[in-house]
Amino acid sequence: MTHIHFIINPISGSGKHNLAASYILQHFPASEYQIAVDYTNHKTHAVELTKAAVKQNPDYIVACGGDGTINEVASCLVNTTIVLGIIPVGSGNGLASNLNIPRDFKKAIDIIKKGETTFMDVGKINDFYFFSNMGIGIDALIIKKYERSGNRTLSSYVKAALSSSFQYEAKQAIISFEDQKIEVNPFMLFISNSNEMGYNMSLTPKASLSDGLLDMVIIPELSFIQKLLLGFNVLRNTIEKFKKAKHYLVNEVHIKMPQKIYIDAQIDGEQYHIKTNIINVRILPKALKVLV
Repeated sequence: MTHIHFIINPISGSGKHNLAASYILQHFPASEYQIAVDYTNHKTHAVELTKAAVKQNPDYIVACGGDGTINEVASCLVNTTIVLGIIPVGSGNGLASNLNIPRDFKKAIDIIKKGETTFMDVGKINDFYFFSNMGIGIDALIIKKYERSGNRTLSSYVKAALSSSFQYEAKQAIISFEDQKIEVNPFMLFISNSNEMGYNMSLTPKASLSDGLLDMVIIPELSFIQKLLLGFNVLRNTIEKFKKAKHYLVNEVHIKMPQKIYIDAQIDGEQYHIKTNIINVRILPKALKVLV
């Protein structure tokens, strides 16, 4: 008998996804599956629920939400034998898209029932894990405004991006990796494990979840016209045409921001306030087993 624990974020995306325990139980016969279902009711609650579920030693723990919910669940499963499952009901769903997990509930459930797995790499920024991407440039401010808007739609994301482009002030960053040291005031410092940010947009279209490397994009301070051109290329998925964007493949990066005390970051599409001005970002190869 396969033991599966589902953790559902009822307000992921628009909060109207209608995924519930009753629907899940219809698709998993009691003769073959032992099913448990929990619902989150606040940010970080999925972490608490997953830690409690891990003690029951299920075969799979399934995150039903967006990239933020997936991050909370998956962070508890890194380097364990428990397999992560995903039913994407968020707004962006970047990681699920990279893993070819459809938004259709029935098709996503079929993947879970089929039971095929793969190992994927995991990113780590200081004590936090990320599975899709992280950033400490303008994207951190965009996510902050996006969260405060209370409306998880592409139009809200675009509005947050436009507002942030006028407000964001780039601060000095000293970036060390391999045998290189770069000093720059980054408009964007984006590090990705996956090939999609969400909403079918990407800054790292060639990134792989299993190559043992992170894709880093550094964009310096930009003029107003250059910001508009960047936004156009992001929306069109043509970032390779934006010459100011420099791309690097790394397995570890050390970043210091001497003009800051704390660093605001976005991690898998959620806002984080990291209480230091020094961060270390690295890849943990094949540290998570996931249903695909």
